[in-house]
Amino acid sequence: MSKRIYVGGLPFKTTEEEMNTLFATYGQVTSAKLITDKYSGQSRGFGFVEMPNDEEANAAMEKLNGSDFGGRKLTINEARPMEARPRTGGFGGGRDGGRGGRDGGRGGYGDKW
Repeated sequence: MSKRIYVGGLPFKTTEEEMNTLFATYGQVTSAKLITDKYSGQSRGFGFVEMPNDEEANAAMEKLNGSDFGGRKLTINEARPMEARPRTGGFGGGRDGGRGGRDGGRGGYGDKW
């Protein structure tokens, strides 16, 4: 069974090819995925590597965790499934759409403008 590995602390200029090369030292790499910001496209400094052999994956995690890569200390461990996060409405909340108070939080000049 393949093992998915979380790789954190990556320099922001790291490529998926460099991640692949780093882990290939310890065995076969099925995939390397760098996580990027969905708006800017820039790296978020972490990614995931998948290795088909558990022994090789464990060796890579043991050797690379805490090591220096491009001037940054890597954090490497077995990836966990993403926990479900509650959806947020995006705008405050409460009785008046999040604007606050009885008069919409506009300073108390009577009726809403």
